[in-house]
Amino acid sequence: MATSNFSADAFDPVDQHQQTHGITRPSRSYWQDAWIRLKANRRALYSLYLITGLVIFTFAGPMVWQVNPDLQDVDQISQPPGADRTVTLVEPFQPWYGNPATPGEGLRFAGPATTQGVQLQWDPIPGASGYRIYRNIYPVGAEKAYGLPLKENRADQTYFQDRLDLKPQTYFYSVVALNVAGEELPNALSLAGQLTRVITANEARRRNLLLPDEPAISGDTLTLALHPLGTDYLGRDMLSRLMHGARVSLFIGFFAPILFVLFGVAYGSAAGFMGGVSDQVLMRFADFVVALPFLLFMILFKVIFAVGPGESGIAPMLVAMVLLLWPATARLVRGQVLQIREEGYIDASRLLGAKTHYLIMRHMIPNTMGVILVTLTFAVPSAIFTEAFLSFIGMGVAPPTPSWGSMCNEGIKTMLTTPHELFFPALFISATVLAFNLLGDGLRDALDARMRNRD
Repeated sequence: MATSNFSADAFDPVDQHQQTHGITRPSRSYWQDAWIRLKANRRALYSLYLITGLVIFTFAGPMVWQVNPDLQDVDQISQPPGADRTVTLVEPFQPWYGNPATPGEGLRFAGPATTQGVQLQWDPIPGASGYRIYRNIYPVGAEKAYGLPLKENRADQTYFQDRLDLKPQTYFYSVVALNVAGEELPNALSLAGQLTRVITANEARRRNLLLPDEPAISGDTLTLALHPLGTDYLGRDMLSRLMHGARVSLFIGFFAPILFVLFGVAYGSAAGFMGGVSDQVLMRFADFVVALPFLLFMILFKVIFAVGPGESGIAPMLVAMVLLLWPATARLVRGQVLQIREEGYIDASRLLGAKTHYLIMRHMIPNTMGVILVTLTFAVPSAIFTEAFLSFIGMGVAPPTPSWGSMCNEGIKTMLTTPHELFFPALFISATVLAFNLLGDGLRDALDARMRNRD
């Protein structure tokens, strides 16, 4: 008989307290697991930070930057960020009727070229029966595009004072002689000059640039009000208008989706739970609503609400969104409810005597909450973009009420000369829409229970 090679130590009893299998994953609730998954998605997390900062910018920003968005700074119209804000004190304006002629000097400035006025004087041109004065913001080339005609003088008037909407920039002046028939003669006189921004003492005190008892000395330099993001074409502060415009855009972007998503949840839950003919009738009506043209009903609601030209159509916009944008949410919730109603725990609740409203509120809607949140997250940027589009085409928020869409509508008119008026509101719209879309993608992945099986 063969003998065993096992030693006595091989038959020692196993320790009763030794754990052979440890817990590989801690117990977490559905929402705890979703939050951990969301934090692991950097794009969604950064988007959440951006949205939080945007909300702070919208509601806490005006408390810090207390500038009236409708206040016009006429000394700083269409100024880009970082523009020169210095201004020179001068005496009040005095009419000027030319200086004694000094032959041989041609076209010249008879005094300092400032935003208060530009004094031009020139020598008489032989054969001229009159003069036409032009101003341009670009140099005059061979095509003789002199620019804006300012005035026509008689032959004995060899002076002119320009006070038409002057800005601190370079202007190119031209004086063209006219013959008896009023035709322009060749060899125009030309002159270029950089204008200096100036202000009077009374105006400086009115704008709080000088104290009431502070002496005003001509030639002293003052600093105008700060506008970090520049000003628009009316001299209004861009930063303040972006803050107040965000309130309008985000109000529509949040309030409208909440209303039509809630209605879509209720409608889709009812259709999915009832099933049968009732489900088909309800969903065919939803298909009919999808086919309705949004812009046509927007115009119709503006007529119903008696919104005239130049008035803000916020109420018609909200009504149109709520009445026409709910079918997408209803379809998603209906699909979820049709799946959940076949689960075993629903049959068990029915056997225990649960009523219909209890099944919907206690089991079905909570189990579709992930889909609802994702739908709401995607609906917010869609509503913001819709408001911006309607305001851009003049059917939404109308000036002077600021909104990002209306600011883009104003900024596109001057985008070639002052691009900052269009760039900043367009940047805020783009960043907000992108942030909500990325957050929606992150929520969809975090709230999808099937994604947990892949970890």
